[in-house]
Amino acid sequence: MSRPFVSVLIDTYNHEKFIEQAITSVLEQSISPADFEILVVDDGSTDRTPELIKKFAPRVTYLPKKNGGQASAFNFGIPQCRGEIIAFLDGDDWWEPSKLSTVLSEFESHPEIGAVGHGIFEVDEKGNQLYRNVPNRPYSCYLRNLEEAQQFLELRSFLGTSRFAVRRSVIDRILPVPESLLVEADEFLFTLAVALSGCVVLDRPLTSYRYHAGNQFQFSVRDNRRRERKFISLDCLAKDLPPRLHTAGVSAEIVEVVALPNWIDATRTRLALGRGWPWETVRIERRAFRANRRKASFGYRVFHAAVLAAAALLPPRLFYRGRDWYAARGLARYREFAGKAEPVSSLVVRRTPLT
Repeated sequence: MSRPFVSVLIDTYNHEKFIEQAITSVLEQSISPADFEILVVDDGSTDRTPELIKKFAPRVTYLPKKNGGQASAFNFGIPQCRGEIIAFLDGDDWWEPSKLSTVLSEFESHPEIGAVGHGIFEVDEKGNQLYRNVPNRPYSCYLRNLEEAQQFLELRSFLGTSRFAVRRSVIDRILPVPESLLVEADEFLFTLAVALSGCVVLDRPLTSYRYHAGNQFQFSVRDNRRRERKFISLDCLAKDLPPRLHTAGVSAEIVEVVALPNWIDATRTRLALGRGWPWETVRIERRAFRANRRKASFGYRVFHAAVLAAAALLPPRLFYRGRDWYAARGLARYREFAGKAEPVSSLVVRRTPLT
């Protein structure tokens, strides 16, 4: 039996420092070049990204467009893919040489599964490995009951763009992606793919995920422009994903579980932008605590009560600025002196330092 043909879809924006490594990692895959095509959607780059992509012609198809965000890039690029399988890669990440062969073997072994994800190496801007981040074992995941829904929430980090591959027959049932998803369009795709046909998540790191100053979703500095983009995207997920999940046949109880983290993150981001009131901060922080913690000690509950008191007294923007400061300095490790709370999550994620 011949392998299914694969379309590798790379989305990029101003990745002149990284795009050549991303493309080269695809060209160096361990499967035959005849078994896959490479398409690069350039979302309106203003640096040298276009000329660097064109160096790889004719092996790489260059698809330029006006800047519109990740969802618009997917809506533009996916219909031009010819493959039975579509594998996604961000222009600032790269793959291990065995990525495609491993993923294709999973699709061939599990014809009932619509998507495949896997672990990652977390790397810095220069490509130095920081962490090996994998699930504790391989998982098959659907959204058929509450246990699977909770498991899915813990597996989402292994289904993001550069570690997500999906059958064309599944993604055609999902498009178009709401174009308000300037970032996080991958979550819309992989959540619906799991709801429609399930996924396999492998306990192998097959992608290097890069942290850098230009990252549009993972950023540590106070950048209200990027925070605004993040809010628009999270708010879109919180509003647009639940009805699509209902249409896919997911029960209301499970939809509520899956949608809750996006609602929490969207509300926190809106408040951090200064849009809202202290009572909203108290409400969302209480809800986040109940969603993520259980069996909290007395001391931990006292600590959380102090956090809620600060939330009630401070303007939301100031409260979340302080929360960011606290997190950036790793002060959470001192919280254990007050007591501990058991996380709701049960999946063991093995995030191991490599430096």
